[in-house]
Amino acid sequence: MDTFSLPGGLGPLFFALACAITLLAGFVKGTTGFAMPMIMVSGLASFLSPEMALAGLMLPTLVTNAMQALRDGLRAAIGAVRDYPRYFAVAGVCLVLSGQLVTAVDPRAIYAMIGVPITFFGVAQLLGWQVSIRPEAQRRAEALLGTVSGVIGGVSGVWGPPLVIYLTAIGTPKAEQVRVQGVAFALGAVLLVATHLQTGVLNARTIPFSALLLAPALAGMWLGQRVQDRLDQATFRKATLFVLVLAGLNLLRRAFT
Repeated sequence: MDTFSLPGGLGPLFFALACAITLLAGFVKGTTGFAMPMIMVSGLASFLSPEMALAGLMLPTLVTNAMQALRDGLRAAIGAVRDYPRYFAVAGVCLVLSGQLVTAVDPRAIYAMIGVPITFFGVAQLLGWQVSIRPEAQRRAEALLGTVSGVIGGVSGVWGPPLVIYLTAIGTPKAEQVRVQGVAFALGAVLLVATHLQTGVLNARTIPFSALLLAPALAGMWLGQRVQDRLDQATFRKATLFVLVLAGLNLLRRAFT
């Protein structure tokens, strides 16, 4: 299905579909601050190889995350790293290490292990079960969820849900949550691009394909941010949890199909 003249070997119909998926992913990311890799990799992998789908999301993810991280300025972005140092350090190391295994390991077991708790957490929160992380437990939670983010991110390109769980559980305000997610995902995207330039997932065939998906990604991001600016904290939290549940269900779908 993925053979012809456009970058990435796609025909016009499938390339238009790839752009539509990317536009939707950008809109959801602009609204909630995450989920672009989840939407892109699951949508693109329905008609592309897993490696091509992973490569396609690389540049859109990198650019949109950088925009999100720097929306409040460089100083605020640097402050986000200082506020969550364990998460950034642990997730970065685990992402690079697990990225070396992307072509050798069946990721379905990892999808199942992370998909179950993510789905459970999101559904429970939407039904009114309030989960919070006590201040004395935040260091351990940061390290644990940083490990999970890095491992699954290196294998699948989806590393956002564990961080979203953590930020939601400690009651992070909307603006700070979106900024921290942007910084974390931008740094992760840089590491992911560097890792897969080395593994060969990003190459002369896949880089142009990923670059062409930048335009719909940016358009969707712009539209989503207009929506986000109109959401209050409670509505933003519900929207985030809803997308988190979809992320968990998607991981489970990928684990068992």
